[in-house]
Amino acid sequence: MKKITKAIIPAAGLGTRMLPISKTVPKEMLPIVDLPAIYYLVEEAVRSGITDILIITNRDKDAMEDFFDLSIEYEDNLSRKGKTDELMRLREIANMANVYFLRQRETKGLGHAVGRARSFVGDEPFVVLYGDDIIFSQTPVCRQLIEVYERWGKPVVGVKPVPKEQLQKYCSLKVDETDTEGVYFCTDMIEKPKAGEEFSNLSILGRVLLTPEVFDIIDSLTPGAGGEYQLTDAMATLARCDGVMALMFEGDRYDMGSKLGFLKANIVKGLENAETCEGLREFLRDIIGKL
Repeated sequence: MKKITKAIIPAAGLGTRMLPISKTVPKEMLPIVDLPAIYYLVEEAVRSGITDILIITNRDKDAMEDFFDLSIEYEDNLSRKGKTDELMRLREIANMANVYFLRQRETKGLGHAVGRARSFVGDEPFVVLYGDDIIFSQTPVCRQLIEVYERWGKPVVGVKPVPKEQLQKYCSLKVDETDTEGVYFCTDMIEKPKAGEEFSNLSILGRVLLTPEVFDIIDSLTPGAGGEYQLTDAMATLARCDGVMALMFEGDRYDMGSKLGFLKANIVKGLENAETCEGLREFLRDIIGKL
């Protein structure tokens, strides 16, 4: 079994739910306190043992590439001012992994975006971190998926229960229980099911681990829900053929494509940040008292 060292982060979406700011600032670069959202995805991958990360982008998202690069101007400025801690932090970010970038050119869906990474992946298993989904957890979710893969030897999808009335926004999985709590055997799935088409209330939320066989399936896809090439449709084929594993992962997910998810993530990290925690806690107490 090959060690998993590669990750793909699709981040080519327009971010229309975050307009008007996303017109000029990629939603992946919106700050969670003092770090952009994309940082937390890369950090999760690195903490999971990933060394090579491909971020799928499109036009007007060069800021992501700049963030993970060294900056001579900032290095000179911080060195002259003796700000060693800030300088070392910027260098740590630039050196945390081998981060590569590739443009999708046309936004044809998540399946199409992942398909663009075929030459990067080669014949190795890999993880996909959906660009909109920030997950804070004790054990990185990618690491949780890898551990399931190492036991079962099959692709793994990270799932959570979703209220039935919201399933049409996500996907629905057909699953059977295994001898391990929170781990299921998935034999089918459907993207954005209509009423009556749902298999269960379990839905993929932001993290999957795939094997290279998925690329041939992606190449044969036809447009699915929303007229896009859906990664869920490719994974459904894998599930029907040999099954995939579904893991009820540990962690709290925040939808960074929504204004509410963005605000919640900032509050969580703001309460953890030594510089902001006390002032934010006091502010929240005051605001809550006025509600």
